[in-house]
Amino acid sequence: MHKLTRASLALNGLSRCFVTEKHLSAIKITRRGLVCADHGNDVYDIIISGGGMVGSAMACSLGLDPNLEGKKILLLEAGNKKVMDKVPDTYSTRVSSISPGSATLLSGIGAWEHITKMRFKPYKKMQVWDACSDALITFDKENVEDEMAYIVENDLVVAALTRQLDSLSENVQVKYRSKVVKYTWPMPSQEADYIPWVRVTLANGETLQTKLLIGADGPNSMVRRELGIPTVKWNYDQSAVVAVLHLSEPTENNVAWQRFLPTGPIAMLPLSDMHSSLVWSTSHSLAEELLALDEERFVDAINSAFWSNENQSDLIETAGSLFRGALSALMPSAGSPRQLPPSVAGIGPKSRVMFPLGMGHASEYIRHRVALIGDAAHRVHPLAGQGVNLGFGDVACLTQILSQAAFNGKDLGAIQHLLEYETERQRHNLPMMGAIDLMKRLYSTNAAPVVLLRTFGLQATNMLPMLKEQIMAFASK
Repeated sequence: MHKLTRASLALNGLSRCFVTEKHLSAIKITRRGLVCADHGNDVYDIIISGGGMVGSAMACSLGLDPNLEGKKILLLEAGNKKVMDKVPDTYSTRVSSISPGSATLLSGIGAWEHITKMRFKPYKKMQVWDACSDALITFDKENVEDEMAYIVENDLVVAALTRQLDSLSENVQVKYRSKVVKYTWPMPSQEADYIPWVRVTLANGETLQTKLLIGADGPNSMVRRELGIPTVKWNYDQSAVVAVLHLSEPTENNVAWQRFLPTGPIAMLPLSDMHSSLVWSTSHSLAEELLALDEERFVDAINSAFWSNENQSDLIETAGSLFRGALSALMPSAGSPRQLPPSVAGIGPKSRVMFPLGMGHASEYIRHRVALIGDAAHRVHPLAGQGVNLGFGDVACLTQILSQAAFNGKDLGAIQHLLEYETERQRHNLPMMGAIDLMKRLYSTNAAPVVLLRTFGLQATNMLPMLKEQIMAFASK
């Protein structure tokens, strides 16, 4: 990724060593009795600031861990409690592609069973192709027992996690409609009566203390901002237009479709035999135009975006055909046949909305007694459907590390094992984020040399089953 140079990472490592030494000193001082350990009984072992899918999953995961039994855990949710007595008649516009790894996490914390009883759509194949050429790549698991991923509405995931939290009320306390107005951080040297925990002040005046604060408060994280953690971020000058689509006719609809247009990728994700979810990433101006179109013209624009060949040229087509022919001669049994996406007949009422897109990555995921997870630590373009999966990966990793720390009788907020979490997750997240950003930039132009490069790359990758399997395996974690 650009801007994340080796030099900056090296400097970050040096500063991390300094911070570690500094905080270790603070811990030693605390243990010698120069700092009071507790003022009052309202001290939590862990407070999770921010609910949503990732924060709620974190609370469930910690509450179910046997090594953390007896710990005081609190989830602060700024919104109302999301109770869902029955599945809504209409589909929500906000959906997520849940990877097998994330499904395993949700299953382990008891939420996946609730989701599968409500509404979800698995798919075993994904076809990606270029609007500027005939190049395509098909990822499929038709010969494998497992699904590639599952499309689930975000509201249903939160509702399932909320239901699970209700069953964990003895282990996890939840405060709904609780807005945080201030965080106070423990410092290494203070007066003798200083409390060495993180203080959390709520809008109602209530003050809480915690030995470990987990920031799950989204891309505009107050936790991250108040800590002063630098964030590498940039806007893509794009917005995503999302909508619920009605298909022209019922189909098995078990394929996720994505086409790279010069203005950005358009994706159609299966919801049912007759419905799909649209995620169209494009320029702000075109996004506003799409929102202003009547339904008929909007549907025409979607079908044209998936079917039109107006961006292709004879030069690119000829070169791509020759290269594809050469690959077929070398590997006659490789490759995947082209499939055609379903046509769209209409859209759900009031389902069209747009939101801006960008990339962001916190230079540090942890500080003394604080850890960031989910969008508070990283934000990605939706083209690969990995946003919430990266967050669920954070949950699984942090739970494992805190469970081991509790088993060993260690301080949950100590920076030594929090560093393990940061190292492991950055090793996974940074390559994924870099690949997503590179893909977005590679397909944001229709310049002939770049189109030829990506055409050859797509065709070559499509002919190499082992490479495709490795890509799918990495994205499935």
